[in-house]
Amino acid sequence: MSLSQIVLSSGRSIELTELRMSSTYGGMLEGYPCKPINDIKVRGLQRQAERAFPSTPVHLVLPSREYPDQTAGAFGPVEVLPSVTCIGVFRSTAVAPQLDPVLHRSALTVVWFQTGLDVPSGEDADPALCRIHWEEVAQDYEL
Repeated sequence: MSLSQIVLSSGRSIELTELRMSSTYGGMLEGYPCKPINDIKVRGLQRQAERAFPSTPVHLVLPSREYPDQTAGAFGPVEVLPSVTCIGVFRSTAVAPQLDPVLHRSALTVVWFQTGLDVPSGEDADPALCRIHWEEVAQDYEL
């Protein structure tokens, strides 16, 4: 059963089968959001996805970064990522046209950041998610 369906810019339909969401800055006890901290968060989320879903490739959608305050602290200016981190497992038809469509599918684990708790779906999906080049990054598998 899928949680939602997205149609990519290429026209390919993909299904979200698992979604993990968390607060981007939840548990941050010291400091402030800045480029060094955010770079660590982005890399850490990607590694977390790779460990959680080792059988599928992981694709990172680069997050937007905002600079609400140009006053620089000890680690540079404040830099804010979207408030919600997401790891989603997507499935679709096989990428390789020679594979039997009854026996094969393709899969991809995607890491992205978004501003709200909405499950990406249909036309409401983040445009960056819709621009994924599925054929280049997803992996075929046999059922």
